[in-house]
Order: sequence, then structure tokens, then C-alpha cells
Amino acid sequence: MEPLDPFVALAGGLLIGTAAALLLLLSGRIAGVSGMLARATGIADSGPRRSHALAFVLGLPIGAVLIAGFVRAPDVIVTSSIPLIIAGGLLVGFGTRLGNGCTSGHGVCGMARLSPRSIAATATFMAAGFLLVGVMRHVIGA
Repeated sequence: MEPLDPFVALAGGLLIGTAAALLLLLSGRIAGVSGMLARATGIADSGPRRSHALAFVLGLPIGAVLIAGFVRAPDVIVTSSIPLIIAGGLLVGFGTRLGNGCTSGHGVCGMARLSPRSIAATATFMAAGFLLVGVMRHVIGA
């Protein structure tokens, strides 16, 4: 497996940043995916209009499918286990509600606005990730 080309990573970051900036500039809304999903499904009563949140959430997989037509298949497949994917999704959803936002809302949008809450949340996400990788590699050996 070849290492990720830094220009591909840069292009991905630029696309995410541009999309988040455009949403904020054009609608005054933050591109936090968990908040958009909560609004689209009716879990949250505040935020953008439900139709806008639904369009945003539906645009994520549609955009991914469209881009997949231009990009090669990934070298790594994490899992094909449907129960594991569902469990992971539920855990991530619980964590985003507990943390009042997800990595896209806090890490991309909140940090750009210098939000103290988002800086603390992103530092916590990163520390937990570093700790988990350390345990997985050096304690469990995975």
C-alpha cells in the first residue's frame, strides 16, 4: 500500500473547508453533521430549516457516490460487518450528542471561529484518539 499523496489530503481539506465556509457565508449555518442530522430527523427543534438540513444530509452520500466515480477504490476496507457498522454508528451518534457536536462542527467550524468550547472538544477528541491508538498498538498489539 502506498502512502497517501499529501496533495490528495490537501485537496480533501480544501474541499471540506470550502464547503463549511460556503455554508456559513451563504446561510449563516455551521456545517456540523450531527446537528444537521438531528434537525433533519426531527430530534432537534432548533437550527436550519428542516428541508435545508435534510438536503445537506442527503448530499453527503450523494456527493461521495459521485466522487467515487472519479477516484480509485480505497486500498483499505475497515469492515464489511453490518452489525459492527451499526454499533459504530450508534456509538458515534451517542458521542456527538454527549459532546454537543461532532468533529466536523467542532474541529472544522468551531475551531475556525476560535470557539473555546470547540477548542476543548477538539483537544478531547484528539487526546482520546492518540490514547486509543497507543493502547491498540502497544498494549493490545493490533
